[in-house]
Amino acid sequence: MDLNRELRSAIGTGNVRLGTSQCREAVATGKAKLVLLARNCPAAVVEEIERGEVPTYHFDGTNSDLGVACGKPFGISAVTILDGGSSEILGLRASC
Repeated sequence: MDLNRELRSAIGTGNVRLGTSQCREAVATGKAKLVLLARNCPAAVVEEIERGEVPTYHFDGTNSDLGVACGKPFGISAVTILDGGSSEILGLRASC
């Protein structure tokens, strides 16, 4: 699976939230289906997300790298997938 392509497809065709605040809210309300966390995501956020019952994928890169993978010109520490759209991104759950 080409993670960058699937991530952009999910952003374009699905329901995706960017950032730690929206991630925390989606996990708390049970709406998140998958969370991708940057390698340098704040430890407190990582711990909170991992306490939830949502599959978590640890992105092999920094928040700057994750931002680029999402096609954004800024760093993103957390990406929350609510609906994968036409992407295969939810297949990452098997590798969590």
